[in-house]
Amino acid sequence: MPPLVREVIGDVLRHARTSQRRTLREVSDSARVSLGYLSEVERGRKEPSSELLNAICDALDLSVSTVLTDAGERMASEEERAAQSVPCGETGGSSVEPITKVVIPHVAALAVA
Repeated sequence: MPPLVREVIGDVLRHARTSQRRTLREVSDSARVSLGYLSEVERGRKEPSSELLNAICDALDLSVSTVLTDAGERMASEEERAAQSVPCGETGGSSVEPITKVVIPHVAALAVA
């Protein structure tokens, strides 16, 4: 299963922080985010709002676009690796055929009277 976006963003943020040789406390103080919350974000357990992601990026002197681009590139390379590990035509019965259509009902149809 591919990693979640929040996990990859957390890895990117942790890598940026550790490459700057900064502690969680230093970055959390600078970003005005609790140390525990920043730790949860870095571990991929919490998905930061755009405001908090911006504050963390400012504290790390990074642009949000740089973090998101790096995360996207990591996810793309992970998908490529996963695709290469499955032989052509063998999906193990766990994937959906490309021609399969998924119909999502309108929210009103799901409402219970």
